[in-house]
Amino acid sequence: MMVTVRSFAKINLGLSIGALRADGFHELGTVYQTIAPHDVLRVGIAKGSGIEIRCPDPRVPTDETNTCYRTIELAMAALRGKGRVLLEIEKRLPVQGGLGGASSNAVAALLALERALKKPLSAVKKLRIAAEVGSDLPLFLVGGTVLGVGRGEQVYPLPDLPSTYCVLAAPEIGISTPKAFADWDAIMAGPAERRSTGQPGAAVPMRNPGKLTVSTQSDNIVQFGRTVSSWLSGSSGVPARGRGRAETPLLDLVRTGIENDFEKVVFPKYPELREVKRVLEREGALYASLSGSGSAVYGLFGARVEADQAAARLRKQGIPAQTTATLTREQYWKKIFYC
Repeated sequence: MMVTVRSFAKINLGLSIGALRADGFHELGTVYQTIAPHDVLRVGIAKGSGIEIRCPDPRVPTDETNTCYRTIELAMAALRGKGRVLLEIEKRLPVQGGLGGASSNAVAALLALERALKKPLSAVKKLRIAAEVGSDLPLFLVGGTVLGVGRGEQVYPLPDLPSTYCVLAAPEIGISTPKAFADWDAIMAGPAERRSTGQPGAAVPMRNPGKLTVSTQSDNIVQFGRTVSSWLSGSSGVPARGRGRAETPLLDLVRTGIENDFEKVVFPKYPELREVKRVLEREGALYASLSGSGSAVYGLFGARVEADQAAARLRKQGIPAQTTATLTREQYWKKIFYC
């Protein structure tokens, strides 16, 4: 008997990149938001041992390099589970789109595995497994509107933003997150610190890091924290401009000026993504942004008709786009499992 689950995507409402840490990761500050588009996963237990992953999409690895594999491996050990785990992935989300698809798959597989084995893990153990496997995984154990700090794996549930119409554009471009971080490091280090080996934009460790560079990146995270704190306390000082009360929390947040730092390195290399954002803004988006390191770009809209028009405009230009919606925490957990 297979357990079927939805594996929802996320977008980033702002993403601030801080200094490179000793462990090789960057300090991050972001507000994650789950949205309705999803993959479908099926998990079952058969006789034998091991993990078998099946997916017809050739872009999705079916070996131990799949994020689901390591997650299942750790969960089986923690649950002392027996049997061969069968995982089927029906891929609907774009690969390397900045929507957290692989991370969401891993958490969905974990939740389905619990049901298949009829053995629950504690919330603490699930969070530990998720954080060990990847930075984006823990947010999918919370859902809704989530603050992410550290390398993104330290998550805190925020007051849920009302469900909002969202246009999701998914240009067929694959962007490597590690490469995007390397490009960010390069512009922060400055030309003198870049390699001269035919790899423009690649960064090397700073031989003599100056206080200005370090403090600038640290200040980036501090400012993000202040912005979110002001929003939470209701003291952001940004008026809702006459919109309905249900929209006010979202509008207050996006009008604080939060941005995705990855746009600074991704848009110059992929100007077509910048144009997608401009189309969304011209069509009336309350807020538009790259999600994660891309290539997905989204826009939040106050009315369905405006969202539909924006999606239609993008499709007319050859950009895959759909009208969808953000998911509150309650909606997220209500819809994960197929009844």
